[in-house]
Amino acid sequence: MWIFRLLGLLIAFLLVTAIPAFPAHAASSAAIRAYDDLQPSAQDYSGQNLVRSEFGDADLRNANFTEADLRGAVFNGANLANANLSGADFSDGIAYITNFANANLSNAVLTSAMLLKSNFKGTNVTGADFSNATLDRVQVLELCKTASGTNPVTGVDTRESLGCKG
Repeated sequence: MWIFRLLGLLIAFLLVTAIPAFPAHAASSAAIRAYDDLQPSAQDYSGQNLVRSEFGDADLRNANFTEADLRGAVFNGANLANANLSGADFSDGIAYITNFANANLSNAVLTSAMLLKSNFKGTNVTGADFSNATLDRVQVLELCKTASGTNPVTGVDTRESLGCKG
């Protein structure tokens, strides 16, 4: 019987230490607005409040998210090729396996965003703030090729926020 108690304590310890703490503003799944079935014709989200919205596997090529509030939004597996996210606030957002090829992220705020396994080939990041964002090293190297400017909202240098060398 003692072995089961020990195993139970071990499992409880692993669960408590393995689950990361979420910020106070993290949403429950009921609070997330899903946009899974977006049609290509419905692509003007400029200036909209899309906090904690979910765009799973969405086809958002050429979509307009200019100045949109995307804090905590999720773009898992989404196609944002040629999309305009200029001036958008994507703080604390998630974009896993997302295509940002030739997208416009100029002056966007991507602080503490998780951007793993995403494609940034040809993406405009002039004035974007990636402070504390999580990116693959290959992504950082790609973005540093053209990164420049200072974010007008946060005052952070784009190259510095990416950790670019030189």
